[in-house]
Amino acid sequence: MARDKGPRRPKAETPKGFRDYFGSDVTERKAMLDRIAEVYHRHGFEPLETSAVETVEALGKFLPDVDRPNEGVFAWKDDDAGWLALRYDLTAPLARVAAQYRNDLPFPYRRYAMGPVWRNEKPGPGRFRQFYQCDADTVGAPTVAADAEICGMLSEALEEVGIPRGDYVVRVNNRKVLNGVMEVAGILDPTDPSRFETERGIVMRAIDKIDRLGEAGVRALIGEGRLDESGDFTKGAGLSQEQADVVLGFMSARGADGAQTLARLGELVGSSETGREGVAELATIAELLDAQGYGPDRIVIDPSVVRGLGYYTGPVFEAELTFEIRDEKGRPRQFGSVAGGGRYDDLVKRFTGQTVPATGVSIGVDRLLAALRAKGRVQADTRGPVVVTVMDRDRMAEYQAMAAELRRAGIRAEVYLGNPKNFGNQLKYADRRNAPVAIIQGSDEAARGVVQIKDLYLGAKLAAEATHEEWKAQPAQFEAPREDLVAHVRRILEGG
Repeated sequence: MARDKGPRRPKAETPKGFRDYFGSDVTERKAMLDRIAEVYHRHGFEPLETSAVETVEALGKFLPDVDRPNEGVFAWKDDDAGWLALRYDLTAPLARVAAQYRNDLPFPYRRYAMGPVWRNEKPGPGRFRQFYQCDADTVGAPTVAADAEICGMLSEALEEVGIPRGDYVVRVNNRKVLNGVMEVAGILDPTDPSRFETERGIVMRAIDKIDRLGEAGVRALIGEGRLDESGDFTKGAGLSQEQADVVLGFMSARGADGAQTLARLGELVGSSETGREGVAELATIAELLDAQGYGPDRIVIDPSVVRGLGYYTGPVFEAELTFEIRDEKGRPRQFGSVAGGGRYDDLVKRFTGQTVPATGVSIGVDRLLAALRAKGRVQADTRGPVVVTVMDRDRMAEYQAMAAELRRAGIRAEVYLGNPKNFGNQLKYADRRNAPVAIIQGSDEAARGVVQIKDLYLGAKLAAEATHEEWKAQPAQFEAPREDLVAHVRRILEGG
């Protein structure tokens, strides 16, 4: 007779492309976002939280494939609401909010938002299906002064979290300039904007990948297509060699300074009215940034910035970290982009039928946090709590009173709630919790009105580095009066 194996147990594993965030990850992210929020708040921006779920219709046609609404997003069919999806970014929900509450919000509406987004894309090393974004946008301001403000604010945010000048650059371009160049290349017809729309989309996404694919890869994508290392073939835009030369010439138009770049762009757009308008907007942005003290050591005009999404209509910008890190094979490489955005004047119009100007930027939270870790600049206290150990089970109330006293003084503290029989396991627990201090009081100490205070960080350091004489001169564990518990713990935490 076959033995009944019972119900099948589920596997304890995260789905592919997702991950869990533990203590220090969450603490460090929150500390970074709090500092960014301070910058946004100083500029007059208000926080906004939107639902994680939107209608697919509201998410819009910038999705990878509008004919298959579940392509690129996590979507499902609801009997009452139609197709719903987890938000793809934080910009589309803002457009919906601006339209839905247009009679209640103050315009221009300035908001920032922080939270997770989801993309149903192929996961890979460092590429996840859920990740955090941090956005700031202005809706209802037609002037490029709003774009200049966003760029300056992004620069300040990077410096606020610990990326100094010289380790980053905010690069600015204008999609109108690119449209003018595509007119010259013959893939944009001003009288029929829908013509060559597919080809233009491929071109924009291709040249947005110049840093990863190089000129040869981009040329393949805007030409007949590209075969990647895995054997997957991506269909190209079908541009001729001459057309590709015009597009790639635009990408390499950056001069020695902003004035030279603008002059070169003016030549490239020729008689295109849209292109000339874009060059003029870039000149205004440069002037406004210069007036506020944002020099070329922080923000530059760079034609190679395109931004792949199709909803941008004017200025576009990207923040790139310029310092070197080592990849998984030990090779030096630049860290790369951590934020991007631009003007999207038509996104709200989808809901209202009226043009509503908007511009904004999105910071890739996980990437920026990884950069700060790589440079040792995470500004967060990731220490665990003070651990009050348990020597006598029947004195639990006194141990809890110690922890409560520490908490009232603003110090993180907890009482060990595992099996106290093996004291060594309590100290191992404190180490795993990254606790800075352990409090010890047995019946003898209680009778004398004292506690033992163990500086766990100092103890670990002395064990690894100190001589026997140094260890004796600076003991990591000492006795103190019970009434002085808070003062001694605070002194240790403050590095005294």
